[in-house]
Amino acid sequence: MLSEIANKNTFVHYGIISKIVGDSITVNLEQNIHCESCRAKGTCGISDSETKEIEVTNPSNAFKTNERVCVVLKKALGLKAILWAYLIPFTLMFATLIITSSFLKEWVAGILSLLVLLPYYLILYFFKNTFKSIFKISILKT
Repeated sequence: MLSEIANKNTFVHYGIISKIVGDSITVNLEQNIHCESCRAKGTCGISDSETKEIEVTNPSNAFKTNERVCVVLKKALGLKAILWAYLIPFTLMFATLIITSSFLKEWVAGILSLLVLLPYYLILYFFKNTFKSIFKISILKT
C-alpha cells in the first residue's frame, strides 16, 4: 500500500504520533534515510535534525498515541509554499525598495522595504486556518 503512495508526486515520511488533542495530531517525523540523496535536502527542513514535529488535522479518531504512521505530502504543495513564504515577500520588498528609493533617501527606502513585510506576515498569520486547509497533510497507518 505504501508503495502506491510513494510515487513521483508525493513525499513520504514515517513518524510516531506524540500527541492527540481533538482533531489535531502531532507527529514526530523520523530521520529519513532517503534524505541523504535527495536534491531538495537543503530546502526541505526535515533533513536538518534527528526528529521534526508536524501537526496534522485529522477528524477521525482512528489513531492512538505512540502509533507508527506514514505522513504523505504532495510535491505540488511545495511550490505553493515557496510562493507564499519566499517569492511574494521578496517581490514585495524589492518593489518597495525600487519605488521608494526614487523618492526618498536610501536608508528610509530600506527601512520601508523591510517594514512592508510586517503587514504581509500579519495577513498570513490571520489566514493561517485557510492555509492549513490548503496545505493538507495526510497520515496513514503503517
